[in-house]
Amino acid sequence: MLYIIRHGETNWNKEGRVQGHSDIVLNETGKKQAEIMKEKLKDVEFDEVFSSPLKRAYETASIITDHKIRIDERIIERCNGILEGTTPEERIKILEKEKVDWHNPDKENSLGIESTDLLQERVDSFLKDINDNYKGKNVLIVTHAGVIINMRITLEGEVDDILKYNLGNCEVFMYNNN
Repeated sequence: MLYIIRHGETNWNKEGRVQGHSDIVLNETGKKQAEIMKEKLKDVEFDEVFSSPLKRAYETASIITDHKIRIDERIIERCNGILEGTTPEERIKILEKEKVDWHNPDKENSLGIESTDLLQERVDSFLKDINDNYKGKNVLIVTHAGVIINMRITLEGEVDDILKYNLGNCEVFMYNNN
């Protein structure tokens, strides 16, 4: 079984700031969320545990399990360029000034945002390795919203409404990997 978990809450999550590659730590709520997840998964023996290299994901994984954690760069959050650290109000001003749509693949490079194609490529590469090497195993993956959305698209199929894939901090998604 694959257990895919978004990291716990950070102060930037609470403030609505875009994190991306910014290395933000969990806040107290995020630590408590991870403790709650640890309790929910207490009867699961993980064969392998993977985490993004960013502190918020690694810290969440460390709270959930004592198992050795393997860092994998392919599941780092999407780089969000000049939008990292911005509040919703600040993002609107930047996007209006730049005359771009944050989610328009043709305009992502002008903001320094990692392309959706590159993000999907690395997510698919990671999932292929998991499928090839851990079939039938219990695998914990702690990562970020952008990565998980792309994992869910791969595992569940493309959808018209991307908002279907919104997820909360320390939310878990489980997939059979037999």
